Amino acid sequence: MRIYTRKGDDGTTGLFYGGRVPKDSTGPEAYGDVDETGACLGLARAETEPGSDLNDELLRLQRSLFVLSAELATAPENHHKLVAGESKVTAAMVSDLEAAIDRIDDEQGTPEAFLVPGGNRLGAALDLARATARRAERKAVAHARGGGYEESFVLPYLNRLTDYLFMLARAAEETWTTSKEETNP
Repeated sequence: MRIYTRKGDDGTTGLFYGGRVPKDSTGPEAYGDVDETGACLGLARAETEPGSDLNDELLRLQRSLFVLSAELATAPENHHKLVAGESKVTAAMVSDLEAAIDRIDDEQGTPEAFLVPGGNRLGAALDLARATARRAERKAVAHARGGGYEESFVLPYLNRLTDYLFMLARAAEETWTTSKEETNP
């Protein structure tokens, strides 16, 4: 079997559990940005020590994005086929992000001023992932307006993910432990 199928040559893409939609419709736009977020997390993970807690955490986040993408790539009439935690985002996934945000906040505090990204390569990569996740969130909002996401945790998950990536980037740069002059030229 080849990687190419030629089925998308007409500008459509296949959905999880069947069906085809235009590649520029709201679902593919949203899960395309989720895919980009995963790639940015891969860039950040490449800046970490293999086997480190942060490396493992970023890999976990990348895998969670597959769950998110599966839900976005499923037509509303097939949502009943999704499996919680495997192809459907759960409340526990959102709670896990909240707990992780709280841990960083408890350890380091919340930045009190605007911070310029780019203190180091890892922080910059995490900020890039945050920005692409925020774009994915906006696209997912547009997609959810079409219906079928009333009981979904896709939007809360993306919202918390961006907050978590912000906190991870700040922790990676340790910016709020340095002076404002050093972090905000």
